[in-house]
Amino acid sequence: MRIEEHPILTFEKGNKVKFTYNGKTLEGYEGEPIAAALHAAGVKVLGYSSVHKRPRGFYCAIGNCSSCLMTVDGKPNVRTCVEKLREGMKVETQQGKGELI
Repeated sequence: MRIEEHPILTFEKGNKVKFTYNGKTLEGYEGEPIAAALHAAGVKVLGYSSVHKRPRGFYCAIGNCSSCLMTVDGKPNVRTCVEKLREGMKVETQQGKGELI
């Protein structure tokens, strides 16, 4: 599920790290966007629209839209398409507009 080769772009990979997604342990590469690590692990739905509850996925990948908002380490509304993955992160599907703990 991960792009390994591209005719123009190069992909630098950091060290492999473990993180949790909704309680499940996954692996990704340190420094890559959280959404990219989730996509590579087969996670296509990152959340649901607050009004119609329609699934949302990896969309703009530049932090402009709200399709990738998730709760990361207890903080809601994190744009996972631009937030870099670190060892031990706790990533959760956000319910509604997110609540602070």
